[in-house]
Amino acid sequence: MSMNKKKISMLTHWTRNYVLTLAIGLIILFILSAIWIRHTTTEHRVEMMELIAEEMVSRITNIAAGVGPEQVDPYIDRHEDGFMREINPIVYITDMTGKVVTTNRPFPPGLSFDFNEVIEDENTVQRMKNEGKLYTIVKRSVIIDDEIVGYVFAVEANEKLTEVNQEFGLLALVILIIGLLGWGAIYTLSKRLSKPILEVAAAAKLVESGVYQISLPEEIKEKEVDELITSFKEMVVRLEQLEKTRTELLAGVTHELKTPVTSISGLLQAVRDDIVTGDEAKDFIKMAYDETTKMKTMVGDLLFFNSFAVDAVPVKIDVYEVNEMVEEIIRTWSATHPQIDLHIQVLQSRANVSVDHVRVQQILVNLLTNAEQAMDGSGTICVSLHFIGKDVAIDVKDLGCGIPDEEQPFIFERFYRGDQKKYKVRGLGLGLALSKMMAQSIGGELSLLESSEQGTTFRLTVPKIV
Repeated sequence: MSMNKKKISMLTHWTRNYVLTLAIGLIILFILSAIWIRHTTTEHRVEMMELIAEEMVSRITNIAAGVGPEQVDPYIDRHEDGFMREINPIVYITDMTGKVVTTNRPFPPGLSFDFNEVIEDENTVQRMKNEGKLYTIVKRSVIIDDEIVGYVFAVEANEKLTEVNQEFGLLALVILIIGLLGWGAIYTLSKRLSKPILEVAAAAKLVESGVYQISLPEEIKEKEVDELITSFKEMVVRLEQLEKTRTELLAGVTHELKTPVTSISGLLQAVRDDIVTGDEAKDFIKMAYDETTKMKTMVGDLLFFNSFAVDAVPVKIDVYEVNEMVEEIIRTWSATHPQIDLHIQVLQSRANVSVDHVRVQQILVNLLTNAEQAMDGSGTICVSLHFIGKDVAIDVKDLGCGIPDEEQPFIFERFYRGDQKKYKVRGLGLGLALSKMMAQSIGGELSLLESSEQGTTFRLTVPKIV
């Protein structure tokens, strides 16, 4: 049994996921930055301790050379010398054996170092534990007359060297500002993207309820969103047209069937009631028969279209020489329409096509009949053949009034009939829709090439055998 999961808005989903990703990234950045700051700060402070020790060695050697005060003062004013204020190392001056001679501060309670052990180690910077705490000791030798006479030691607790509270606070502030700016940007972008999608969803609900007059934003900067909105608008236009066509279909079919039924009823009633007799009665019966034939044709068109739509009509593909096939179809149709001046331009060379002859004939006859109707029964129709890549194109051009621009996108819709045609010619609006389906069933295509007040051209393409 499936459970309906609670849905969340796209704005919430995107914002939450992006913020989570941003937060993880910023935390990693904070940790790495903190490690780097702590490491570089510690190294810098150790360098400062080395400078303090070297400064003290310089003072001692100056005294020995008689260019300084008579007494060594281990206190160094770090403010005047520009040393860092965050540390305050203890400075010890010892003799050769490591015995402390003087210091800038008394020993803190419990703090003592075996400087003799430090002296024996060759490293100038050492780490030593004392009373459970780790200290860094910087050692410098005091050399007078090329002999080591003592040592200067600068000592500071490691916790003081690595203390970077101020830097961490500044880093945290910067990370927080970046995070807030990132969240604001993500929220704004997500809201900008989700707004038109929500509007499309709201419009879809209106269309679902049968309302096709919708309002959606124009000229969206984001290409994908703009394409979505444009496609949705085009879909709504087509749905509205299909709805209109469906309504007109019901009215049209009712009208098309009611007219012959009414005629047949009236004609037969006149014969039955002896209103007409003899040869006139026979004429009435013939007219009733003609109306019955028209009804049969319309019902047959509906049944045939339904059968073709569900692939119930077989298609027999065979090889034909295209010039001969088209000339035969045109000659047959032209024989029953002498009022039409029909011109044909065949290919300069022979070409075989793989088609169903019957379906090609049905398509061309329908196109020729539509062309005749567009010219009110008389005029010139031109049929021309030419190659297009691997296909043969058959163009049928009339000199009629043309198809209005607003009707052109719908002419291949089933049951669609233009305003000009529906009042002049009886029919169900299945001709072009059925012709297009037949063209596709034989591997070809039927399309409207161009239409204007000077005439209309339809193109049928069929596959050529190479």
